[in-house]
Amino acid sequence: MANDIGILNEGPVHQALKNLYSDAGATQEVAIGNYVADVVSKDRVLYEIQTSGFSGLRRKLETLLEEHHVVLVHSIAATRYIIKVSEDPDLPAKRRRSPKKGGVANLLDSLVSIPDLLNHPRFELEIVLTSEEEFRVPSNNRGWRRKGWRVARRELVEVIEAHRFAEVADLWSLAPGELPEVFTTSDLAQVMAQPRGMAQKLAYCLREAGAIEMIGKRGNALEYRRC
Repeated sequence: MANDIGILNEGPVHQALKNLYSDAGATQEVAIGNYVADVVSKDRVLYEIQTSGFSGLRRKLETLLEEHHVVLVHSIAATRYIIKVSEDPDLPAKRRRSPKKGGVANLLDSLVSIPDLLNHPRFELEIVLTSEEEFRVPSNNRGWRRKGWRVARRELVEVIEAHRFAEVADLWSLAPGELPEVFTTSDLAQVMAQPRGMAQKLAYCLREAGAIEMIGKRGNALEYRRC
């Protein structure tokens, strides 16, 4: 499992995004103190490419932010095609579109690890919605989730669009509807057009970053208002 995770994190999608964010004068894999920056632009902006969660990034980001402008680039697969490659070379691969679709709001799944960093003047978060191909090969582990297949690699097909979050206030773009002055996560879910679980993550990020405050309860629901 650990090997698979490493391969996916540093695989073709990761490398393709590093290339995408490398301008004419950029350098990749640059040692900065005890860490390695994925891309350093000609203007000395650091780009950290992340294709999975942020839980292990805090210390690295905080260290890099002491002296550098850092853009954390996070890819979310809006469209994914699953390609099953048979062990028999004479059989063609089977390709289908995954029913799962990612969106910008899915950044909250990872941002809950570091929401307060959006307050840092040298930190920005860029969400890249992608189309990807996921190659699967037969596996001896007959787990029910993949039914005898494992992910060998993922490849970037195209970048669909990108969204930049430069400060915590930009998170309100995920909730474009009109909220009452005092609101709950149910209200937030409604204006987000997302499940309540996603609204709870947004509320957590906004609260941890100091953009909203908890002021009471409405039944079992917490009440919030903007700071």
